[in-house]
Formats: sequence, C-alpha cells, structure tokens
Amino acid sequence: MFSLFGRFSLLFVLSISALYAGSFEDFKKTQSASYSKFKDPRDNGFNDYLKAQWQEYQAYITQPMYTQPKPKQITPLASKPAPKVGPSVLIRLPKEINTDTKEAPLKKKLTYDITLDFYGLTLGFNADKEIARYKFYPHTQAGIAEFFSLLASSNYGVTINTIQTYKKQLHLNDWAIYLLVERLAQELYSSRDEARIYQWFLLTKLGFDVKIALSGSDVYLLHYVDKIVYQSPRYKFDNRYYYILSAYDKKAIKKIYTYKEKYPHATKALDFSLKELPKFPKEQVEKQRAFVYEGIDYTLRYTQNKNLLAFMKTYPQVDYSIYFNATMDMRTYREIAKQFKEYCDGKKMADAMNMVLRFVQKAFVYKRDDVQFGHEKVMFADETLFYDASDCEDRAVLYAQLVKRLFGVSVVGIKYSDHMATALYIPMQGESVFYQHKRYVIADPTYVNANIGEVISRYRSIQPEQFIRLVVQ
Repeated sequence: MFSLFGRFSLLFVLSISALYAGSFEDFKKTQSASYSKFKDPRDNGFNDYLKAQWQEYQAYITQPMYTQPKPKQITPLASKPAPKVGPSVLIRLPKEINTDTKEAPLKKKLTYDITLDFYGLTLGFNADKEIARYKFYPHTQAGIAEFFSLLASSNYGVTINTIQTYKKQLHLNDWAIYLLVERLAQELYSSRDEARIYQWFLLTKLGFDVKIALSGSDVYLLHYVDKIVYQSPRYKFDNRYYYILSAYDKKAIKKIYTYKEKYPHATKALDFSLKELPKFPKEQVEKQRAFVYEGIDYTLRYTQNKNLLAFMKTYPQVDYSIYFNATMDMRTYREIAKQFKEYCDGKKMADAMNMVLRFVQKAFVYKRDDVQFGHEKVMFADETLFYDASDCEDRAVLYAQLVKRLFGVSVVGIKYSDHMATALYIPMQGESVFYQHKRYVIADPTYVNANIGEVISRYRSIQPEQFIRLVVQ
C-alpha cells in the first residue's frame, strides 16, 4: 500500500505506554510481573547461559584499506589518440523497466502510534505494548540477562513478521535490515544501551549471528561478518570474526566482556552484498558531466535517486568485492548507456572503451577521501556518478561496472599499497598483469589521458597486492 503522494505507507497498529515506575521498588515489580514464560523454548537455556560468567576479550583493529597514503595528486599524461583496433561496437541497452510501483487503494483508514521515516518510506510496526517500559538495570551482565528475559517473554512475533514482510516487499539486503532494526530500536528507546539490547534481540530472532558485549557500562553489538570490515574493532570466536559496526571508524574500544556461546540456530553472517537495490521511493536529482575525448567535447546527462544514495552512504569500509559487484541503479545506467551508444556504436572496441575510460578520468575532480569525507570511503558506482570528486578506487569501481555492462569484457580491480586501477581481459598491447593464468591489460581510470595499456611509471614493475574479480552480470 502506498500514500497518494508516492511515499510508501505500510502501517501497523502499535500502542506504546509511556508510564514508568515511580520508584526502584515499583520498577522491579513492573519488571518481574512483565513476563511469565518464554515464547521460544530456545530462550530458556540461552538465558541461563547469559547469566553465567562472561569473559574478557581484546579487540584487534583491522588494517586500513591502504598501507600507504594515496597520492595527493596524479600528474596527467600528455593526450594522444587511442588505438583503433578490435571489432566494431554495438552497445545493447537494458530493457526500459517501469520501476514505479502503483498504489493499491486502501479499504479502510489504518491507525497507528509509531512510524519510521526510512529512506523515503513511511513504515509502521506492531509491537508488544509493554516493551517500551522495560529498562536496562543494573548496567551489568545481570541487567542484560534480565532485559533479554523480558523481551523473550513479550509478544515480539508480530514485529519479526513485519520486518520479514518489509524485507521481501522492499528487497532489503542485510545491511538495510540492520539499519531498519536499529532505527526501530532507537524509536522505541531513548537510551542508547536499551536500544542496542533490543536491536540485538531482534537480529538474533531474525537468524543473525550477533553477540552483545559490555565495555565498562556501555553496550556494544558484535556482528559476524565473513568478509573483512576495515578499520573496525574485531574479535574472534571459533574461527569467526565479529565486528563492532557502530564504531567502525573508532579505535577506542579495546576490551569487552561477552560470552562465547551462539544463540541456537542464529548462524547467519551479516552480508553487505548489494545484488538487488532496495525499492526506495524515487527522489530524483539531475546530474550533468562533461569530458573531452580526442579534442571533442561530450556531455552525459542522467538522473539519480537520492534515497538510494543516502542508503549507500551509510556503508562502513567493507570488502572491495562488495562495491565492484554491486548492482547499479538501472534507470541511471540505461540513461548513460543510451548516450554512450550514440557516441560509440560503430567505433572499434579499443576506441570505445578508451572513450568510456576518458569519461571516468576527466568528468570528476580527483580528491582523496580524507579530504572529501574526513576518512577513507569506497564509493559504489552510483555514488561516484553523484559526487563531483572521487579518488582511485571509486573510479576503478565505476569504470569496471561500465566497461563490463557496456562491452561485456572481463574486468578485475588491481590494488597496490597506495593506488587502485582496473585490468581488462582483452587482446591488446600494453602494460599488463596476470590473474588466474590470464593476461589482463591495465586501464587506469585515475591517470588522466592514459589509454588502455598505459600505467603510471612507478607501478610498472610492481605486482598488485590484491585482485578484485568482477562477477556481476
């Protein structure tokens, strides 16, 4: 169901009581009377485990994305014509799909007590009316076990079902679910620690392998992620790494107290993959990018969805493969591809691929992340198209996505200690690298005016530290 103004409005009845006990004794009576038995038999044994002795664990802060600072600037190469070799190009456009969802008429007006604004959506939830009264006290392991007991005895099932419905209807990936649960928890609890305990409870019930921990009297969540999250506190349990994502760019958290046991059947890693974009309402912004190729001025015009871009901006520094293999907004890509089709059809393949390379090299200002954002940030292809400035890995992701989709060639990202470029599996002369026993020709989207096969001189004799395979279709 959708509002008449194009915003989603999925609303469920919720009644939250704002009454609190007037004294500590009243509060304890309220807590004790709030539950009689657990809804899920798994919670009996787990609650006993939460009350057992927790252990101390020391954090390991994962390495930065680059071991050396990226160049402050890269001197452009003198412009020269690109080689005109290879088969003639005929770019195929994806089908034009109407992604605007039509609103179903409401049979009756729904009432609700709480709604969330979530990237252009208005979402509502059912929840047990008692849960807003639960308090985290004392701020110790015992307080967490008590809070868990209360939540496990509440009527939480309708909330879980609602989240799962949103996941299916809105194509939410794991990171979107993480943000949605976090947003719901913050809406229900003004206390950060109480919100985190509720978030932990819901994510556990959704099947995610997540632990709760104490650092001093502060509560943190440890999420199992099977790919690296850079510059984040990390802890190891049974050969699995758990990350504190709420503080991924902070190094202050060192020592925490937590438990080793997993919640029964909650084994799912938090997957950052973005193989399908969430169905957020379209708040379009128009962009225009100009570049020069072989003395001719070109301009690309396209539109982007600000709600999707806002969602992408929340990502922590996750594994490079996530960015290289994420899908693009097909509306934006089709608009770009349509213009490149006009410019490139009939050209030789090398000429066309160099034209796209020149677009990525020259349509954006080079600026390091520490200058633009204050910290390292890898951008998705859609983000690079949005921002006026970008650095090497952002351009590598964008060029890899475009050349793969436009021309169907195999691409890998190649990472050095302070730089990133791409390499193409094509039969051309030039500087190259070997990946899985195949020769890939280097294409550097940051080295302005460089054609495919030309590389910054200091990287000619250096083997890349890492290859990132592009497998997106």
